[in-house]
Amino acid sequence: MGVLDGKSAIVTGSARGIGRATAELLAEQGAQVLINDLDGDVAEQAASEIQGETTVFAGDLTKEGVADELVQKAVDAFGKLDIIVNNAGYTWDGVIHKMADDQFQAMLDIHTIVPFRIIRAAAPHIREPAKQEMAEGKEVFRKIVNVTSISGTMGNSGQANYSAAKAGLVGLTKTVAKEWGQFKINVNAVAFGFIETRLTAAKEEAGTFQKDGEEVQLGIPAQQREMARFVIPLQRPGTPEEAAGGIFFLCSPWSNYVHGQVLNVTGGQFGGMTT
Repeated sequence: MGVLDGKSAIVTGSARGIGRATAELLAEQGAQVLINDLDGDVAEQAASEIQGETTVFAGDLTKEGVADELVQKAVDAFGKLDIIVNNAGYTWDGVIHKMADDQFQAMLDIHTIVPFRIIRAAAPHIREPAKQEMAEGKEVFRKIVNVTSISGTMGNSGQANYSAAKAGLVGLTKTVAKEWGQFKINVNAVAFGFIETRLTAAKEEAGTFQKDGEEVQLGIPAQQREMARFVIPLQRPGTPEEAAGGIFFLCSPWSNYVHGQVLNVTGGQFGGMTT
């Protein structure tokens, strides 16, 4: 018996890293999970390795209409939708005075616009059942978890585009929480700090990412990685599995009265200016 038995979930960007760990944990706890990645082969492999009921959707979520197709695939496969984890994303770093328009826009597209489109597409599939349940006097909770970053809440040098996009996702989270709380749809965000993924690997090891023919360098400078033990009180980066734990909490029944919040999963790391 799992705490998510009978629940159906979408986890975007779930063939690797934090998304993969999240999909595994949700499935382990009984949820049906849609596995999503830009690379269909990688998504299929991940789905085959995850214990539990899964389906796969591959495609570029930033393209018009694809978010709607993603949601429809989950509904067609599982018959309903209870949990959405907006996790898909990548980084494309650069100092602001050298940043091109397309480099800035790319981060807005994947980190802010895609979650907006997915939530909008999911609206009839989660609001209408809630209305019926309310009419019957039932209280059934559904969950939306948006993955943001302390770059979005605190800012981060070299990430004007990523920080702006992740900050926008916080605003989206809080607004949808106010609009959809009446339907018992918990809408929250998780702000990660330094988690060990290919986005935070050393640049020499992280490789590149192909986006519309553009080769984007992933990873961070080695000296920035070495600073982790000085700026994180727990003295190390987090693992994808530890990151998934924060997401899982917000997908679980234990978070039913947690709403419109940003949960920091950082090992205690905070940086930048605060108000």
